[in-house]
Amino acid sequence: MIINMNNKTLTWLDYVIVFITLLISSLIGLYYRYTGGRQKTTQEFFNANRDMGVVTIAIGLMVSYLSAISLLGVSSEIYNYGTHYSVIIIGYVLATPIIAYFYLPVFFKLNSTSSFQYLEMRFGNTTKLITSTIFLLQFLLYCGVVIYAPALAIESTTGLSVTMSVVIMAIVCTFYSTIGGIKAVLITDVFQAILMIISVVIVIVNAAIDVGGIYEIFNIAQRGGRIDFNNFSMDPTTRHSWWSVTIGGFFTYLSIYGVNQVQVQRMLTIRKLKNAQKAVWLSLPITIILVIGISFSGLAIYSRYHNCDPVKNGELSSDDQLMPYYIMDNLSKYPGVPGLFIAGIFSAGLSTISAIQNSIAAIILEDYIKPFYKSRNMELDENRKTIIGKLLAIFTGIICLGLSFIASYFVNVLQAALTIFGIAGGPLLGIYTLGIFFESTNQTGAITGLLVSLIFSSWIGFGQPKPKIIKLNADTSNCYSSNLTITNNLNYNNSSNDYDYFYLYRISYMWYCFIGFFCCLIVGLLISKIKNLTDKSNQHNDNVNPDLFTPFIAEKIRKRQSKI
Repeated sequence: MIINMNNKTLTWLDYVIVFITLLISSLIGLYYRYTGGRQKTTQEFFNANRDMGVVTIAIGLMVSYLSAISLLGVSSEIYNYGTHYSVIIIGYVLATPIIAYFYLPVFFKLNSTSSFQYLEMRFGNTTKLITSTIFLLQFLLYCGVVIYAPALAIESTTGLSVTMSVVIMAIVCTFYSTIGGIKAVLITDVFQAILMIISVVIVIVNAAIDVGGIYEIFNIAQRGGRIDFNNFSMDPTTRHSWWSVTIGGFFTYLSIYGVNQVQVQRMLTIRKLKNAQKAVWLSLPITIILVIGISFSGLAIYSRYHNCDPVKNGELSSDDQLMPYYIMDNLSKYPGVPGLFIAGIFSAGLSTISAIQNSIAAIILEDYIKPFYKSRNMELDENRKTIIGKLLAIFTGIICLGLSFIASYFVNVLQAALTIFGIAGGPLLGIYTLGIFFESTNQTGAITGLLVSLIFSSWIGFGQPKPKIIKLNADTSNCYSSNLTITNNLNYNNSSNDYDYFYLYRISYMWYCFIGFFCCLIVGLLISKIKNLTDKSNQHNDNVNPDLFTPFIAEKIRKRQSKI
């Protein structure tokens, strides 16, 4: 059953659909450029004048987290390694109330465009600069991965080069996010979310019709060993288990939704705290539904190729090409359907990139440029700040474009994305937690904890060599001919000598965020304790601002201060 893709290409209708999708996103940007506040102030450009609705923000939170990497990466993850990854939604559920009631209220009281302004108020300017620099590096690299993933999908289906694809995506995204500000970004998120959902539904429905129903998809997956929820191993070197996926998902979700600039900035476009909390809660079921849908699409794809794996058979060079390959193999006979899918992949990437561009521009303006002018007793008028913000969005788009080519060296885009989030996200979550929950933490402890945990996490995450990731068995027995190579076969070999590798390099990527968080917390508290004991100037301060702490800590501080 070797598949000849030479005669399966996009039709003119497919190209029209993709073009219309890009055009709609661009027109949304133009609309918000010439209506409302017309993006003439930074408040409008970065915060949408705080008049966004709950549903819009809930969807925006979801699509900025679940990008094209999720569509391509999660489906191939389930196809190759089984369903254990989908347990991650438990971590999302556990993290949501903590985000809504312990972290979000702090940022809402400060009402600052940059989440790093909190760290300046709590620990000083040096802390703000260090953390914002880490954030910039983290998300610029992630932005490159997000652009590359859909470009890879487009290349495998249309023959359009990766270079051309990433350029198109970068230009369109930069255009509408620059001229339309965060309002354009958020409204296009809703449109793009619909296309993402349609893409997943197309795969599942077609597979169900092809094999005889949803139940049969489960049966085929069960026979192939893809349905697996029984791994309760507490060994950190086990790639996916209930412990690693749940705890890893919990801390990853907490680091992204709780303290990350991209998500915090979105939540602050709502005027009232209660409405922002509603948006966080509403985003949860939307995210869960899409994660389950994408996961099931992986099983759906497996039902088609369970006895002729296209990667092992040499038809594909990357696992992340499985979903677009499936679309072209099975649905290219229906003009317009592949185009709709490609539009969904494009949209998934655009929604995340535009959010990153707007947030990075806000950070550079608020944390670097404005303080620079202020240090020289110079003032920036509102019009000039807005122009600088737009230029920064353009500059960010250019940088993301360049970094996207580095992403081609990542074998697994889903694991690459979560590795980036874990290595930097854990320490950043740790330093915010030190400030928000622990009154005794000082600047020395916070910075030391951050840097030590970042170095340790980077050592574990980027250290080499790492053992090969062993896939579940893939069958090629029903292929008429085979292009099977030794290299591909080795990836499916179930034997492994993991113990030959350094232990820390064998730790699952799902633990990176957890490790970074607790390392920062422990070191930060220890150094702060030592500093407070040796320096009387760092002793307990009754003039501390209670708004810098989570509500129950803030209430204790206010009661103590009222007695003085």
